[in-house]
Amino acid sequence: MSTETNHPSPQGGHGSGGGHGSGPGAGYEQRDANVISLLKFGFWMAVVIVITLFAMKWTFNYMERAQTSTTTAAAFARPRELPPSPRLQAIPRQELKDYCDAQERELNSYGWVDQRLRVVHIPVDKAMDLVLKNGLPVRTNPPTGEAAVSVPPPLVAGGDDLQGQCGYLAHGSVTGGATNDQAAELGRVGP
Repeated sequence: MSTETNHPSPQGGHGSGGGHGSGPGAGYEQRDANVISLLKFGFWMAVVIVITLFAMKWTFNYMERAQTSTTTAAAFARPRELPPSPRLQAIPRQELKDYCDAQERELNSYGWVDQRLRVVHIPVDKAMDLVLKNGLPVRTNPPTGEAAVSVPPPLVAGGDDLQGQCGYLAHGSVTGGATNDQAAELGRVGP
């Protein structure tokens, strides 16, 4: 039969009606799928799968018996080694806060700097009071020539409100690193 269903093929059409589109033999496959061939294929496919499963089981058992090591390798048997310095900070804000808290505790407490030499540190406020009360030591012979170094007063960008790297962690309300009183003095806070 040709590609058109209403014209019979030169060998002759199958079915009743002479192949002019009126019979059941025109335009469709005349025979069904071969069930016996499909069953044979399925049977041999199942045989191959079963053989593969047994071969894999035998291979795994053989490898397990042939393994020379008596202990299994654990993924995390060794403790984790840290990479060389410098390392990234895991929680930088928390580390800075801890650092600033430690600095503040040291500045506002009493403690030994060197106990053998009997050197102590005292709170900053107490030290300032002692300097105001007793004054600073004065040299009797000031250095001259190259030894006389003139140190200019420190110029700090931002004015009085800059408190070092811990400045933005100041207690109380903060406006750009300064407390409200300091910001008002500098004219930063509106009416």
